[in-house]
Amino acid sequence: MFPIRDHNPSERMPFITWGLIAINTVVFLSYFPAISGSDAELEAFYRTWGLVPRDVMSGGNAQTLITSMFLHGGWMHLIGNMLFLWIFGDNLEDLMGHVGFALFYLASGLGAAGGQILSDPASTLPMVGASGAIAGVMGGYLLMFPRARIDVLVILVVFFRIFTIPAWLMLGLWFGIQLVSGLSMNAVGGGVAYWAHAGGFAAGLVLTWPIWMRRGGRQYWREFDGKPPHDEVEYRVERGRRFRLPAVRRVRSPQGLDRPLADLGRVPKAGARRGPPGPWSGRR
Repeated sequence: MFPIRDHNPSERMPFITWGLIAINTVVFLSYFPAISGSDAELEAFYRTWGLVPRDVMSGGNAQTLITSMFLHGGWMHLIGNMLFLWIFGDNLEDLMGHVGFALFYLASGLGAAGGQILSDPASTLPMVGASGAIAGVMGGYLLMFPRARIDVLVILVVFFRIFTIPAWLMLGLWFGIQLVSGLSMNAVGGGVAYWAHAGGFAAGLVLTWPIWMRRGGRQYWREFDGKPPHDEVEYRVERGRRFRLPAVRRVRSPQGLDRPLADLGRVPKAGARRGPPGPWSGRR
């Protein structure tokens, strides 16, 4: 099950989200293609710039708490992380502002590093990846917009289908998988840094809590039905007139539209906005 998009594009340009995607991509392209053919070079590079818990606990290489957030272990690692950041980052940036979101992202990454270090302080395996910081973005998204609609691609052998589910279901399942996997895995065996994911997610929740409370807590959910405070969109597939190739078109939808799972065939007419800004909207 892979998320591919949400139904709530942000109102302001998400410059920080786009910038983070660009920085991660440029950094990856600057080292990985050049040294990926040499396992020894790649390992030495990750040990220099990745997060090694034992080194940090002994008081050295503190810079790797930051540098490790911008490294990736391969193409799929990079693409997967940037997809999640693209889906969930823009709405939080819209809510927090550009500078606030940038600081939130870095703080979530530090929380992820703390989770990984606490899980095995003596580990000598380097940790790399933006997934811990992005997990913090997902945690903040869950708290602020639990009912935002997310399209997920489900692949079962030869079965492909897109389902629309609420954010709380998709993100809750994801977090549960991280906890179960972290508890069941062999910490010294390497692999996925599940406790970094869990730590980043928890950090995102904690860091977003004051914002949620300032906007009214549960009243903020009721005000906007647990979704971002602006128009939703729908997606429909149309065939071009000249080449008959399918294309996905995005159209506006009214607030509060109740649609069953995977029902993307009927598209509503362009509707009204969610109404004037309220005391919990954070809009001016």
